Amino acid sequence: MKKISLVLALIAISTGAHAAGCAAPKTAFDQVYCERTIFVQADHDLNVAYSSLKTHLNPMNKETLKRGQLAWIKERNDQCSKEDDTGFFVNIGCASTMTLARLAFLKERERECTSTGCIDAKIGGH
Repeated sequence: MKKISLVLALIAISTGAHAAGCAAPKTAFDQVYCERTIFVQADHDLNVAYSSLKTHLNPMNKETLKRGQLAWIKERNDQCSKEDDTGFFVNIGCASTMTLARLAFLKERERECTSTGCIDAKIGGH
């Protein structure tokens, strides 16, 4: 079985992680825990936002959104992880940053759809 390592990149600590004692992590393991907490919450929020946005879309735009989301996942994975002879490495800070950016994108698309109407050209973007 290959080793799994988490390589950290510094990003702003969210309120939830801060409340969990992550304001000043003392060890690399503390940092991994804190970054993981941020990523898990961001990923959950991303899934909620994706599902919510889909409720405002016609079938064609749902398919466009799905293709855009799959392309974004591939881009995130390509940028934030690698595999070599020693194992699989995930830069959890990178993954958190990209997930939070995608979350903001999805929420902005939903705001557009519920206010001025969906802009088809933006739905699949990433």
